[in-house]
Amino acid sequence: MKKFITIVFFLGLALSAFAETKTDILDRRNEIRIGWGDQIFETLMWHNPTNITTTMPESYRQVYKEDFRHHQHLWFEYQRRFAPWFALGAMFDMSEVGWTNVTRNGQGMEVERSNREYFYNLVFMPTMRFTYFYHPNVNIYSSLGIGLDFNGGTEVNEAGQSTDISVALNATVLGFSFNYKRWFCAIDLGGMTALQNKNVVFMAASRMINVSIGARF
Repeated sequence: MKKFITIVFFLGLALSAFAETKTDILDRRNEIRIGWGDQIFETLMWHNPTNITTTMPESYRQVYKEDFRHHQHLWFEYQRRFAPWFALGAMFDMSEVGWTNVTRNGQGMEVERSNREYFYNLVFMPTMRFTYFYHPNVNIYSSLGIGLDFNGGTEVNEAGQSTDISVALNATVLGFSFNYKRWFCAIDLGGMTALQNKNVVFMAASRMINVSIGARF
């Protein structure tokens, strides 16, 4: 245990030598980062069928969505820090889910398949961040963004349109930024939601876990 504490202590000293100070914040107000987020919501909502009909005549046909491919979230963000505790910016997020439409007969045997089925979400939104715990090595913050989600793909809605537009909300309940000179990495916990109305949900608490890297200049 003493050895572990000693290692942590000297690691902290090493990081402090290259940590970002408040003076650096005033000199490096601009921040860009690229991140990855999960698709836990999409994985739970869109998955392989649990039951396939095998008790109907062979002439019976039914299309099943199978072999889902969840491509996660990739996002980019720019922010300008007006104070050590407050920043404004904008974010672009993209994600996609693909699958195969498999036509099966009444015995459950495959008759036909289409592999190029998919939908995507493209989100554009302004963002704001509040840093309420500041340390040269670690910042703890929360953030909020409200914008638009463009949902499209191979399917169409009731109006025959392939693209829907809805309001999108992204909230970081708790975020941690680990600083090294002008570079940093971060972990955000929160969620992204996109609702057209109560009956059309494109995302609900998706992107709950995010990791990102970035630079300040």
